[in-house]
Amino acid sequence: MSWTIAPEPVDSPAAAALWRAYYTEVSDRWYLLHEGRRTDPAELEREIAARSSAELAPPSGRLLVGWYDGEAAGSAGVRLLDAETAELTRVFVRDELRGRGGAALLVAAAEEAARALGANRIVLDTRGDLVEARALYARLGYAESEPHNDDTYAEHWFRKDLGAAREPLN
Repeated sequence: MSWTIAPEPVDSPAAAALWRAYYTEVSDRWYLLHEGRRTDPAELEREIAARSSAELAPPSGRLLVGWYDGEAAGSAGVRLLDAETAELTRVFVRDELRGRGGAALLVAAAEEAARALGANRIVLDTRGDLVEARALYARLGYAESEPHNDDTYAEHWFRKDLGAAREPLN
């Protein structure tokens, strides 16, 4: 069994299922930490429906899906913030498939997609309770940096230089 990483349309069934799994996990973790409860199902449905994935679609973004033994097992998104900076977002691997190298492969594929979009640096934000994510980014050469956004839930910001950008994709 091995990983395959490939671009995926943001509106595909696999992308929608991974978005739901990702959002459910990060939302539940926040509510359990701060309010001792899981996300209200109605609120979860509203938020999932309200959050567009359009910024991850070409020409200025990419959604990548990691497939493990034919199953949609994880995702990573990248979008251009400006001509030289891409943002890494929605890095996620299904719980039952963690520890098999998929997250690092997804991040590497997202970095390659960012280069192909013309970026020479990549930034991201995450929360303090997502300790696994922070450890992953540090292990992959991301350095904590000054905030690059004012996202309500962002508590840690990271940056990585990607080297020379490639010819942008059209």
